[in-house]
Amino acid sequence: MTYCVVPREIASEVFEALSNHYSGEGEVTVIVDRRHSERRHSLPAGAVGRQQRVLRDRRRRRISGELPTLYGEASAPPAE
Repeated sequence: MTYCVVPREIASEVFEALSNHYSGEGEVTVIVDRRHSERRHSLPAGAVGRQQRVLRDRRRRRISGELPTLYGEASAPPAE
């Protein structure tokens, strides 16, 4: 699905024309951007609340121990 997003300021001028232009293509949908303001805004210093961003380390912790020895083309297995 592909969206053709029309800014709200010019929607009255171009929305219908774009809808007609893309009417034959089932994969394109023309929509009007309804956002009024930015979602992210700066908070005053010292403000605490739900809007405060929490940074977390999402990387997995390393497993302790050693990796087994791999034998490939560069090295041969030990002689028995």
